[in-house]
Amino acid sequence: MIQPSARIGRFVLIVLSYVAVATVLLLPVLLILSEALQQGWHHAWTSLMDPDALSAIRLTAFVTVIVTVLNTVGGMAAAWFLTKYTFPGRRFMVALIELPLSISPVIAGLVWLLLFGREGWWGNWLERHDIQVAFAVPGIVLATLFVTFPYVARTLMPYMEQQGTDAEEAAFLLGASFWKTLRHVTLPDAGGALLSGILLTTARAMGEFGAVSVVSGHIPGETETMPLHIETLYNGYQTAAAFTMAALLALFAMAIVLFRSVLEHSVAKKQS
Repeated sequence: MIQPSARIGRFVLIVLSYVAVATVLLLPVLLILSEALQQGWHHAWTSLMDPDALSAIRLTAFVTVIVTVLNTVGGMAAAWFLTKYTFPGRRFMVALIELPLSISPVIAGLVWLLLFGREGWWGNWLERHDIQVAFAVPGIVLATLFVTFPYVARTLMPYMEQQGTDAEEAAFLLGASFWKTLRHVTLPDAGGALLSGILLTTARAMGEFGAVSVVSGHIPGETETMPLHIETLYNGYQTAAAFTMAALLALFAMAIVLFRSVLEHSVAKKQS
């Protein structure tokens, strides 16, 4: 039987947990929504229909789709390579994959700028061939690719390590190709982890600010993503419009996180 003091302690911990979650997570979102609607629905809608705002939304969607697709393919290949084979330098490769999680995104943006900027290592060659990477969409894609690369690989690796290699080796001996083996043998057991990594990559790509801010040039209507456009609006004292864009971005992120939670619950329920 649980002692009364233990029940009281558990109740206090539960209450404190809910208060902490409400204060740190829910309250900021509610404040953003209230500020966005401070001047009414019509003003909020009008600010979202502004050409620069629409351009920022389109650019964010475009970059997110490209980055998610590329990192899904690259993450699956990296996870397969690192979990199904043993080779010298494997731990170093794992550390490299985790590198974007441990360094500031601003540093990543500076690196791309030093490589592809006008004064960078390849700047003169790119300029001679009329190719623009820095302060253009390709630079934004590269910066976002770097900061979001680990998510798919790191969510898949524990599941692939747990699977071992017996099933894949049997499939290869029976004549199955690499893609058939991946689709029918490996991914069915790790599909939930793969989708979770894809959703994490999507949410991170939509909200990336630091690396993109350095390499984009902040050109309104051309190289401003939603986070950068929010900063531009807020610095221009367009507070309601800034909070409206922030609310839209927050709703997108919350929808992704909610879908991921539902997915993980569904997978856990099937496994039990």
